Amino acid sequence: MVSIPALKFAHLESGYGDAKVISDVSLEIEQGEIFTILGKNGMGKSTLLKTIMGFLKLEKGTVHIGLDNITGKKPYTIARQSISYIQQEQALFQDLTVEENLLLGLPKNIILADGVDLIKQHFPIIPQRFQQKAGSLSGGEQRMLLMSRALVASPKIMLIDEISEGLQPTMIERMANVLKIARDELGVSILLIEQNLDFALSVADRYAVLKLGQIVDVGTVSDKQSRTNIKFHLEV
Repeated sequence: MVSIPALKFAHLESGYGDAKVISDVSLEIEQGEIFTILGKNGMGKSTLLKTIMGFLKLEKGTVHIGLDNITGKKPYTIARQSISYIQQEQALFQDLTVEENLLLGLPKNIILADGVDLIKQHFPIIPQRFQQKAGSLSGGEQRMLLMSRALVASPKIMLIDEISEGLQPTMIERMANVLKIARDELGVSILLIEQNLDFALSVADRYAVLKLGQIVDVGTVSDKQSRTNIKFHLEV
């Protein structure tokens, strides 16, 4: 029986105005795997996620979630396909409370109480901060809130843009554990954008390297040559 990818995009091209940033990018993310895309700054990683989510116009190519063709659909329509998207840019409402930020990320068929135990298990400080303004949280706490908001929505797919940026090693380790649990226990398929090679390879099953808007390498993390191959592409 042929397995249907959780997320598939083929021959994607997009950019900003006349500037093409993504060119002929094709990948398949399997059910229940963590796939990481690595690359230096300015290589098109964040642009790729924005294109998948419909925030940027797709010039060419197709995007499928399972069997559903979501090519050209609006972001709010795509978000209803059980996708949680954690952006690199500040995606919290700073003047709203922690609890209000969590509620805003919930589909109508899910109540926050159902996800509180999950939050307590991984980020126990977040429920303690429910009535605080999100803007009063530290940088690490805000990342925990973003991850909590993504998880309580019970997603089938998570798109995560550089969640480890600026975090302390202990927090990075916690994030790694949460991603593994999301994959192994909750069956979530994860597309992880990263520059932190150690973090990415500690959680991912497969990888791709994006360079100047194009995929230049794809492989399996367990391959002994994977780290060497990735470093080569990141250094040249």
